[in-house]
Amino acid sequence: PVRLPEDIDLAAGETLATHAGFAECACPVCGKPARRETDTMDTFTCSSWYYMRYTDPHNEHGPFDPAKANDWMPVDQYIGGIEHAILHLLYSRFFTKVLRDLGMLDFDEPFTNLLCQGMVLDAHGEVMSKSKGNVVSPEAIIAEYGADAVRTYTLFLGPPEKEKLWNDDGLPGMYKFLNRLWRQVHDLAGKAGDETLFQQKPSDEAAVAAAKKLVRERHRVVQKVSADIERNNFNTAIAAIMELSNAAGEYLRAFSPDTRAACPDHRALDADVAETLVKLMAPIAPHITDELWREALGREGFLYGEPWPTFDPEQARADEVELAVQICGKLRARIMVAADTPEADVLAAAREAVADAIEDKTVKKEVYVPGRLVNIVAV
Repeated sequence: PVRLPEDIDLAAGETLATHAGFAECACPVCGKPARRETDTMDTFTCSSWYYMRYTDPHNEHGPFDPAKANDWMPVDQYIGGIEHAILHLLYSRFFTKVLRDLGMLDFDEPFTNLLCQGMVLDAHGEVMSKSKGNVVSPEAIIAEYGADAVRTYTLFLGPPEKEKLWNDDGLPGMYKFLNRLWRQVHDLAGKAGDETLFQQKPSDEAAVAAAKKLVRERHRVVQKVSADIERNNFNTAIAAIMELSNAAGEYLRAFSPDTRAACPDHRALDADVAETLVKLMAPIAPHITDELWREALGREGFLYGEPWPTFDPEQARADEVELAVQICGKLRARIMVAADTPEADVLAAAREAVADAIEDKTVKKEVYVPGRLVNIVAV
């Protein structure tokens, strides 16, 4: 067998190809001077098992301790481009099964979940790549807008598995949203000072409605964001957090800081919503939320170790819902009904809303999709 040299100076950058004593040899067939092939191992070899080394990186007696690898592995979530599907992913499955057969692992597959992210396209619809020279340098836009704004905007572009057309025009809006979130959390925490969002006292009825809406949105948005993140739908999760921020803005404009500070119910709601906003945004904008956690909310330690917000499905339900009323698939009206309205009453309200349009027609069918629409088939 060919034995590897023991006197190779890896620290000095020497490789098998530059090691004369190894690379230069005699041909085993004709005996003439020859050169050994040194490029014999594909780069995917190391990437097919290196994550197992992470479980035991200082082991000097083997690649890893099987007990540690079995405790940590398999990987919960693998994220990569589709170009890895038949190379890295296939090879890593092979390595895992070989190590399993050798008794070093007690699982069959290296990754539990796979997410193939979509490519980012430039303004001309071409895939961004360093070889094409059409990539956007993150340093420049991070210097202008901050890492959290760039990170949030990137996740907001669309579903991660879809292609995305990069456009810098949306970054100022995301930067503005994060600044608004910063002010809202400070206002809710009673530390806004002159930056309070309170403008004027609306009617008592409108103010109460704003508070009720905020309570409902707090539970509804936590429910939605929790489900969206589990499905990797980060763009819709961000959109939902924006809706909670809008409800918080309405509430803060309706009640002065003094009014809220004097009422225990308001103080409890303020604290709950402030903490909820910070926690929901933490996986998306970790720097600004960690700062808010300590500076605005006065907490200690890092936010990543805190429990995720809980929600009450009953409190997440809307008192009223808006339904689209269609005739043969075409929108003709919109109606507001109580969330618990019986189907028969909903259909009656829909027919009344479009009575003029169906007056001389025969209703053949009525389709009710709860929470969304009523479609009346009339000829």
